[in-house]
Amino acid sequence: MPAKNRIKVYAENGYYHIYNRGVEKRKIYEDEQDKGVFLSYLKEYLSPKDIEPLTKIVADSNSTFAQRAEALRLLRMNNFSGEIDLLCFCLMDNHFHLLVKQKDERAIEMFMRSLCTRYVQYFNHRHERRVGGLFQDAYKAVLVESEEQLVWLTRYIHRNPLKQGLSLKECPEPSSYPNYLGLVNQIWVKPDEILALFAKEGFNSYEAFVDDNFLEEKSWHYLENVMLDEGQA
Repeated sequence: MPAKNRIKVYAENGYYHIYNRGVEKRKIYEDEQDKGVFLSYLKEYLSPKDIEPLTKIVADSNSTFAQRAEALRLLRMNNFSGEIDLLCFCLMDNHFHLLVKQKDERAIEMFMRSLCTRYVQYFNHRHERRVGGLFQDAYKAVLVESEEQLVWLTRYIHRNPLKQGLSLKECPEPSSYPNYLGLVNQIWVKPDEILALFAKEGFNSYEAFVDDNFLEEKSWHYLENVMLDEGQA
């Protein structure tokens, strides 16, 4: 029988909890540089591509070879800013969580193929690993079925560092949580839709909603069908 969420049901305008971890639960990020590179890929794929200035660089006879090469690379790179909205994310040492909305039925499939293939190539080259073998399996994705699941799923993802005894306020692990608190504004992260839904839940603040340990038992009522396989982080 296939593992839970290995067979994916794709839908237009669907919301998905996407996750993967390292083979044998090994690290997929060895240090801050690795996490930074993964985040830079997310930013490049999900930020709107400003084509006009890149085209001008290529056409300008005063541009250096390096400038034209970089402009061409960016022009040719896949871009999903009109197809994928990243609502929430968290990177841990041996796994990642993404909560996304896809506009087209196959957008996630193409986005995740580009992201994971590119990162694996970078990781293997930097750490002199053999080809392949970084992730345990193909990424898993589960369709979110209600607004309540969306809101509570962001809480679960943002609280992931607590499993390693890390403070959310002082957590070194990259996540979208600072975007939700208004501390940063990364244009490729889209918290507004969730925050608008969050208000319906009747809590005073998103921070209090995430920090409240007494909500754990209630959270599983909403999250049972969008969680990882048993034994996964």
